[in-house]
Amino acid sequence: MAVISNRRSVMTLFSRPNDPNSHRVRLVLAEKGITYDVVDIEGNELPEDLVDLNPYNTVPTLVDRELVLYDVRTVMEYLDERFPHPPLMPVDPVGRARFRLAMFHIEQDWYTRAETIETASGNAEVERARKELRDVIAATADAFQLKPFFLSDEFSLVDCCIAPILWRLPRYGVELPAQARAIERYAERIFARPSFKNSLTEIEQELRP
Repeated sequence: MAVISNRRSVMTLFSRPNDPNSHRVRLVLAEKGITYDVVDIEGNELPEDLVDLNPYNTVPTLVDRELVLYDVRTVMEYLDERFPHPPLMPVDPVGRARFRLAMFHIEQDWYTRAETIETASGNAEVERARKELRDVIAATADAFQLKPFFLSDEFSLVDCCIAPILWRLPRYGVELPAQARAIERYAERIFARPSFKNSLTEIEQELRP
């Protein structure tokens, strides 16, 4: 986190138009109905503003007046606390801890393999990551049968983490097995939400028919 002086009066998000981490922040913003400016970044060339604001030069980066945030989960939780309606985390400490742990597992088990699929140069490495991603997602199928959302009756930050990966499965070449039908039904519910549709960039809209 960094605190700087700047003249931004509207919240600004530095985002890549087909990055799942950027997507999950955009989904939180859409769910909250927050007005913000977006700076789309494509390719390796970064805008000078981002270089000045974020020492790691990473996206997503959120600027809210003097506050600059660039850890994706910190950004998501900040937005949830800054704009408390609708709440996207449980009120009780135990529930919040469980949701944070769920997001950690999704990042470690899903996002790392998705990144390998996107960036690995060897076909064998990509195929291994593709199979592992398919298997780790399918292994969670029982959890998607219990509630309308992930372990919850209400849409949450965990769903904001899950949805961008499920949306990209065709791009990743991952087809879930028949026993994961509960996950597909869950995905259909999430993808139908107005907030999810509003979170999509033009590039992301083209990932599915």
